[in-house]
Amino acid sequence: MSRGEIAIGLARPDELAALREVERAAGELFAGWKVAQDTDPEPTDLEDLEKACSEGLLWVARSESGEPVGFAWVELIEGGPHLEEIDVTPELGRRGIGRRLLEAVESWARAAGHRSITLTTFREIPWNAPYYARCGYRALEPREWTPALAERVRDEASRGLDPRDRVVMRRALD
Repeated sequence: MSRGEIAIGLARPDELAALREVERAAGELFAGWKVAQDTDPEPTDLEDLEKACSEGLLWVARSESGEPVGFAWVELIEGGPHLEEIDVTPELGRRGIGRRLLEAVESWARAAGHRSITLTTFREIPWNAPYYARCGYRALEPREWTPALAERVRDEASRGLDPRDRVVMRRALD
């Protein structure tokens, strides 16, 4: 599938169940990675996706036939954008779809007047922190975390994600 056959746009309510399936399939890529063994394999609650959709904080990558093949979900924490999740159907991975979703989120954030975007991700998994670093994201030291980012890391730890395996990253948008 070429770059031109994928369309990126805001999610529609009728796509949310399909996004959970994209997330479930993408989650299978973590099988065998120590850092993900204790995490909940269930996809995001439909209510969370409905909220993000209604707030205009959920982008979808659609195939030429209109089928959702990826998504990016942003939450606002302390008034700023935080990339909560980005997933692409594994069979379409490594074709720039995730990058296009990331660019759509960053473009929206700039247009909305935000100066940066944050995320938390796995430190060592190649398509996580190393990928985001190549996209211009910088790992933050704990002393640089806002209270909300520190709370996000604590919340992730309560869900089984070891903070030693996680990294908080930020990209300046100006």
